[in-house]
Amino acid sequence: MQTVDPTASITITRRSGDRVLGRYQLERRLGAGAFGTVYLARDAELGRLVALKQIPCHDEDTAARAEREAHAAARLSHPGIVALYEAGRDDGIVYLASEFVEGRTLGELCADGALSDRDVVRIGAALCDALEHAHARGVVHRDVKPANIIVPDEPSGEASIAKLTDFGVAHLAGDDGLTRTGDVVGTLAYMSPEQADGLAVDGRTDLYALALVLYEALTGINPVRAGGAAGTARRVGARLPPISRMRRDLPRVLTQALDAAVLPDPAQRGSIADLRDALDATLDHASTVAGTVAPSVLDGLGDAWDDDAAREEGQLARGIGALTAGTLVALAPMAASGVATPQTGVLAAAGVVAALAVAVAPRAAWLFTAAGLAAWLVVLGAPGLAVAVLAAALPSMLLLWRAGRLQPSAALAAALGAGGLGLAWPALAGQAATPWRRGALGALGLWWLLLAESVARTALLLGDGPQGPPPAVWTASASEAFTRVLEPCVNSGALVLAGVWAIAAVVLPLVVRGRALAADLLGATLWSAAVAALTAEALSVLTWHGGAPEPRGLILGALVGGLCAIGAAAVRRRG
Repeated sequence: MQTVDPTASITITRRSGDRVLGRYQLERRLGAGAFGTVYLARDAELGRLVALKQIPCHDEDTAARAEREAHAAARLSHPGIVALYEAGRDDGIVYLASEFVEGRTLGELCADGALSDRDVVRIGAALCDALEHAHARGVVHRDVKPANIIVPDEPSGEASIAKLTDFGVAHLAGDDGLTRTGDVVGTLAYMSPEQADGLAVDGRTDLYALALVLYEALTGINPVRAGGAAGTARRVGARLPPISRMRRDLPRVLTQALDAAVLPDPAQRGSIADLRDALDATLDHASTVAGTVAPSVLDGLGDAWDDDAAREEGQLARGIGALTAGTLVALAPMAASGVATPQTGVLAAAGVVAALAVAVAPRAAWLFTAAGLAAWLVVLGAPGLAVAVLAAALPSMLLLWRAGRLQPSAALAAALGAGGLGLAWPALAGQAATPWRRGALGALGLWWLLLAESVARTALLLGDGPQGPPPAVWTASASEAFTRVLEPCVNSGALVLAGVWAIAAVVLPLVVRGRALAADLLGATLWSAAVAALTAEALSVLTWHGGAPEPRGLILGALVGGLCAIGAAAVRRRG
């Protein structure tokens, strides 16, 4: 193999028919990237086709990359790795002549839904073997990703059903001059935490990347990739959601191996051999149906996991939950009719205590707040009001048990209704991190609106139509509360609207995606119009306390909701 001159700095545009290194006749350009252009060429001496990479070395970093790729590939000879035939310089340009593989990248095949689970498992096993070969010879690839994996159209055997290529950022054992601790190279969305931090790397770095590649191939989602580089960088090093959450049908031995391999701590990942064993154990059970299997209905619609959204959701939800708990404790006793209520100072103090408790320990504190308030109301002689409080709180505990901070949040829908903006609630619910939470919040907001309108006898969403009975009729009797408040909410048909709002919240991130402002404007407009129209249609057949309601704030609420959706998407886009 010829040596590479890293001082080359001339760029020459090659055309079909040109000959380089004295033997390679260029036929056509195959592609280009940040570090070079690849041509299909014919070796005039051996009569075979090769992939010829042209690397213009404008600076020392590019020259070092060219030399690194040549040195790394020269150490390797494996059917799962694209072979390097020759490296040299011609007219001041560095060339790498490699095996030409007719096929497509793993990324292209996954995007087209061309692979079955069994295909992915076989490819993963072949790549494990290829990486073990490289690691045994002191080479860490450091850029394992779908674009650097070629799946041949006609592999020569099981070991070559996938081929690893592009060792341009590989780390070579014993050659620290090429790759120093502190360097950060590779592709962020597949980069291990230690690599992103510029720390020393070893085979476990490639294991992390390969496991993430297989995770994406099996689910259709890379849980590290965000809408922008900054968002992706924030996710590197975070604990990723279990793949079993997305693909509950996969064998446990495989999901456990993949989950372990993407742990932030390299010491906990296991080895390439462990992953290979799990893939072997899975092969006979893997599906042969082409196409990525759709994620779980509850956890997979839209993004499987959004660390930024979850973090922001949690911070906002704590504030809303604390405000809800404090307000409910301070004001609910005042709604009781014909009973002696505590002094205002006592109620305010109780509200502050409840708010602080929910802010610190949301799930437990909200449970004790609701139960304690209901018991307090019973002691005050208002068991009917206690029933209303429990009717509002219990559904949120059941539907959002695993998201304690969100449980009181649906009360915000009632607050929006007081300002004539009740229809903006589905847009706010649509900002939750998972589809289940979005749908639950959308439905719960409507439920809180109905109860608040019945208890307060104030127009929130249903408007100036017939109102519920005065508090004196039902607050002192639990049975009357069921008959006069809860039954009308359930039997009126209003819960159909809860389904409409739930669906609207679930689909919002699929319509307003935060990728382009123009698309978001169009999506938000169509979404808002659809929600307003469906809400009006549902209300038109509603019987509310013996008459038809007159909706309040449909247009304004829908408009504000659309603006909220666009604003939230813009924030994500900047992140």
